[in-house]
Amino acid sequence: MEKIISNKTNLQVLYEDNHIIVVNKRPGDIVQGDKTGDKPLSEVVKSYLKEKHNKPGNVYLGVVHRLDRPTSGIVVFAKTSKALPRLNKLFQQKEAEKTYWAIVKNAPPKQAATLTHFLKRNPKQNKSYAHIKEVPDSKRAVLEYRVLKKLNNYYLLEVDLHTGRHHQIRSQLSAIGCPIKGDLKYGFDRSNKDASIHLHARELKFIHPVKKEEIHLIAPPPDKVLWNNCVI
Repeated sequence: MEKIISNKTNLQVLYEDNHIIVVNKRPGDIVQGDKTGDKPLSEVVKSYLKEKHNKPGNVYLGVVHRLDRPTSGIVVFAKTSKALPRLNKLFQQKEAEKTYWAIVKNAPPKQAATLTHFLKRNPKQNKSYAHIKEVPDSKRAVLEYRVLKKLNNYYLLEVDLHTGRHHQIRSQLSAIGCPIKGDLKYGFDRSNKDASIHLHARELKFIHPVKKEEIHLIAPPPDKVLWNNCVI
């Protein structure tokens, strides 16, 4: 399902009904307000809904999950107070299947593998460190990756998350010698000009919290040369 609804706010809406709205986040957008004071994606979506539905008062919008600021891809919001706790539970219990695309410079050790690490977060650095064995205050992190495509100087990996830890994909791929393109924090040698990293929340499957039917969404990656080379 790659239908995209265009609008004045340049918001890419992948899916919308009475209860939820799903958008394709651009790299650089923050999902929820933070100390930077930059306008968050949640407010952009509220403005879109207010204009589209001619709502005179405040628009209800619940933040269900987040993506790191430099990443792109699928973000789900709740449009009703009925849907929000159900979506929260769905994501907390890992009942939403998330698939990411990551572009890395180095070839991973294997074409496909399951990675298990114990991640310890350093709040001051806003960084997670991957350990092979459990250490105090660490959390178990599991993902599967497979090489989808060899690009000129890079490799496109598809990643399925089994746990949802802080900076999990960035930290785990870096731990096997495959930092994500542009990700200085996790060992890539230079940043991207637009401060993005080449990590994209590509696909999401979940059961609609109200309608109880399967929703399967695919988000096109950013319209950049390297990403465009990845679309198979």
